[in-house]
Amino acid sequence: MEDMLESLSATLATANSLEALTRPLLEMLEVVTGLESTYLTSIDQENAVQSITIARNSGELLIPEGLTVPWSDTLCKRCLEQGRRVVSNVSEVWGDSGAAAALGIETYASAPICGSNGAVIGTLCAAGKDSKTLGPRARSALNLFSKLIAQHIERERLVEELRRSNEYLTKFSLTDSLTELPNRRALHDELGRLLARAARDGSYVLVGMFDLDGFKQINDQFGHLSGDQLLEQCAGRLAGIVRDTDMLARVGGDEFAFVGPAPADEEEANCAAAVLAVRAAEVTAGSYLLRDTRLTYPGVSAGVVAVRFLSVDQALALADAAMYRAKRERQRAKGDLPH
Repeated sequence: MEDMLESLSATLATANSLEALTRPLLEMLEVVTGLESTYLTSIDQENAVQSITIARNSGELLIPEGLTVPWSDTLCKRCLEQGRRVVSNVSEVWGDSGAAAALGIETYASAPICGSNGAVIGTLCAAGKDSKTLGPRARSALNLFSKLIAQHIERERLVEELRRSNEYLTKFSLTDSLTELPNRRALHDELGRLLARAARDGSYVLVGMFDLDGFKQINDQFGHLSGDQLLEQCAGRLAGIVRDTDMLARVGGDEFAFVGPAPADEEEANCAAAVLAVRAAEVTAGSYLLRDTRLTYPGVSAGVVAVRFLSVDQALALADAAMYRAKRERQRAKGDLPH
């Protein structure tokens, strides 16, 4: 018994997965029960099936891993319903069990694996072809091991829930809720990474700012829901002209920003910036259906620059200045400002 407790202590201390915990427990369960097959099952109540997840077989009786059987005709279900832990004469007690007869099971022991809500999610089992009487030590081991496995499964579930929650919170903190584009924080991080790489290899970075002209008037005239639709549709059109290596983000109420790698040649980088600014204005101009209203929108004011050896704030300031120059040019072209 002392040797088993020492082995159990070592197993608990080093197990970092359900399999790493269960396989030594199955080996110990075989020793204390004297039964030739020990295994862990999972139960899918929704689909009414039981599956063998981890098994150990040391004799003629073979319980294969991956085996899935209908839950309604399992010995585990009979044990649970009848409040039994051990049956040493299966052929007499459950003579109608086709599975037990086919495998030749005469001794069967089973303990439930329960989730935190008390629902049975699996079983820990031992089986043999010969009739054996299991003493208190074997029964205690079966109950103890089933509880240890249940605790480990619950811990893994909680860790997985925590991981998913952290992923969601991270994504939420870096995403604009309306357009589902990256937000200002995500853009700053990406721009910092691109500028650092450009400083190492001598290339340029494209940085753009796009502003929805007249957005306040659209909100005031058609309502905020229509304004939100315009933002979403503009975001979709802008997303259609960026590359996989670029990032488009919403950085303000009616402002979008763009960052992406550019060529190392200065002339080529500046040309790419000019082309992107024209494309952004063109792609966002045209007809929009906002709720029940068809609106012809002139497109965004776009400023795109090719930069390197600058800080994030300096790069964004240059793009912002280029955007405002484009905005003033458009206003002059419409006659809103004196030439």
